[in-house]
Amino acid sequence: QVQLVESGGGLVQAGGSLRLSCAASGSIFSINDMGWYRQAPGKQRELVARITRGGSTNYADFVKGRFTISRDNAKKTVYLQMNSLKPEDTAVYYCYVGGMRDYWGQGTQVTVSS
Repeated sequence: QVQLVESGGGLVQAGGSLRLSCAASGSIFSINDMGWYRQAPGKQRELVARITRGGSTNYADFVKGRFTISRDNAKKTVYLQMNSLKPEDTAVYYCYVGGMRDYWGQGTQVTVSS
């Protein structure tokens, strides 16, 4: 079984920064895209950022210029550096790994106070 372990969430003031990490382990034979999604209370889960195996990135408009996604293929880990955080960034952030199947992390809470 594949396991995704997320870390780095927490409480931060507006304008602050957090770095999320997600490490994959287990029987993963192929990994293509990795990324981050988030879900705020009462809202649909939405894409935050995604990165391909080759390093191409895609960002949601609301995080462009503030967040940076990166990955370490050898460590099977994806990161999300979040700067200039806003209260509206408050959500549960979920790690995503796409291969032959899609895998999801357990979610980590990010809370940004005003």
